[in-house]
Amino acid sequence: MASFDQHDLAFIADPYPAFAAMRAQGEVHWHERMRVPMAVSHAAASAVLRHRSLGRIWNDAKPVEQFTAFNLLHRNSLLENEPPTHGRLRRLVAAAFGRGHVERLRPWIADLADRLVDGLVAEIRSEGRADLLTHVASPLPVEVIAELLGVPTPDRPLLQPWSNAIVKMYEYGLPEDKRAAAEKASTEFVAYLRELVALRRRSPGDDMVSDLVAVTDTDGAKLTEDELVATAVLLLMAGHEATVNVIGNGVRALMKHPSEWRRLVDDHSLLPTAVEELIRYDSPLQLFERTATEPVTIAGYELVPGQKIAALLGSAARDPLVFASPDTFDVSRKTNPHLGFGMGIHYCLGAPLARIEVQAALASLTRKLPGAELAAEPRRKAEFVIRGLHDLPLTSSDQP
Repeated sequence: MASFDQHDLAFIADPYPAFAAMRAQGEVHWHERMRVPMAVSHAAASAVLRHRSLGRIWNDAKPVEQFTAFNLLHRNSLLENEPPTHGRLRRLVAAAFGRGHVERLRPWIADLADRLVDGLVAEIRSEGRADLLTHVASPLPVEVIAELLGVPTPDRPLLQPWSNAIVKMYEYGLPEDKRAAAEKASTEFVAYLRELVALRRRSPGDDMVSDLVAVTDTDGAKLTEDELVATAVLLLMAGHEATVNVIGNGVRALMKHPSEWRRLVDDHSLLPTAVEELIRYDSPLQLFERTATEPVTIAGYELVPGQKIAALLGSAARDPLVFASPDTFDVSRKTNPHLGFGMGIHYCLGAPLARIEVQAALASLTRKLPGAELAAEPRRKAEFVIRGLHDLPLTSSDQP
């Protein structure tokens, strides 16, 4: 039966032919190396994400005594809890989000994207090439999340290294040194956020942490400090890692399809559909797990309580039963029900913010660097679950 080796660099470079072979043989496959069944069709992956008998059931990283901070963040996370805890957390976090933060930041994000792209263009003019990840894709979302949370400017360089180290734990078969690095980053991040929460209790500001401190549910309940810290970390990790990789993977796709890049340069009305196509075409998150809470059958595959199943999002995004010409990159694609932001009760609260960020980056790049092209082949990261690049060197055909 078709499968793949998640550590094979050739597979990581282009996993989509392997996914197509799996879809051709069935909708759900047992993956021996990763010890989990995988839903590979759009219908089966959607069912995994939506079915109420499949939940996000957190299992502590082990040995638990070595992962105190990492486990604290996930036990108290909106993403890792089911009703009724999930409902309470989501209401409180959504209420804080609903205080106008996203729209408040829209012009600020556009200005930030312009400033970052100006730096990219300046280096291309002086050096002949520059890295999109260094200048734009990596700093943009971390600055946005830091601004959203009210992290003081001098502290913002701390956030990205913490996030990068923690998310490595979501890969399969991670070596011990990287597991230890994830716990160290978690410990430092928790300590920092406890200080920031204490500061905002004393001196509230116009930021998300202040609102999370103040927000109450209809029965007067508030977030605990551990829940507040976990929410802030989730916002950074989900908001930063995914957006970096949408921009990186997406601009790589645009550079590999110069006719689509030119369409976007010539017609900014295509920006909204282009953002969705970037998310679909080369998914920044390839796999997402659920755990059965009672007996359930997905596309004929029977699960027992406690058994995990994974939705293979990258495969679902290329399902020809849902997407016309799924291997074609089309910035004007109108019908695009990708699963990049999830489905069901765990649908990403930050989706509107992520769309604004990616669209701002594309708008600025197409205006300020219309002649962009690859200066060298980008280097792909070796991780499978979180799909991204080490770098994306750009030059320009119209530089002076």
